[in-house]
Amino acid sequence: MDDLTEEASPHFIHSTLRERIVEHVFVGDALRRLWQLGVTDVEVLRSEFDAGGYDLVMARGRVTRHIQFKTKIVGGKTDEVKISLKLMEKPNGCVIWIVVTPDLLFDHYLWFGAGPGEPLPDISSFAVAKHSKGTAEGEKNERPNHRKVRISRFEKVASLDEILRRLFGDLGDAKGA
Repeated sequence: MDDLTEEASPHFIHSTLRERIVEHVFVGDALRRLWQLGVTDVEVLRSEFDAGGYDLVMARGRVTRHIQFKTKIVGGKTDEVKISLKLMEKPNGCVIWIVVTPDLLFDHYLWFGAGPGEPLPDISSFAVAKHSKGTAEGEKNERPNHRKVRISRFEKVASLDEILRRLFGDLGDAKGA
């Protein structure tokens, strides 16, 4: 983003569109990779809006994952995300922070969660998040049901295969993995 300020960047102006594109690509890539591995019993359910703290549900067998997606540009300054406490109420909540290039190619993933069948680690004691936009007076009110989770709490994951294993456990003898 050489000559553009962050606020003038398409990644800032169209951040919701960018997030939707990244989410759709993730679902397509994940389903294609699962197909290649012979896994065809996966369900994908999309949340109409983020009232439950998640964007997407992926289920396979007895594992149902409630996934919150976040996106970040390689080299971007963002070092924390806001996570709803409601995600902890889901039996297999997790956060996948996808780090992309300016052209929206996936560089790597950041994972915050536990193994299949385990809940999201407890975030209730983390710092309370604030709204990104201020009031008419410029004050940013607290969001009491959201917590700030720092990037240092996430684990870097290089491959989609590893993300799929974290989501669903052993997927069998992965071809080419």
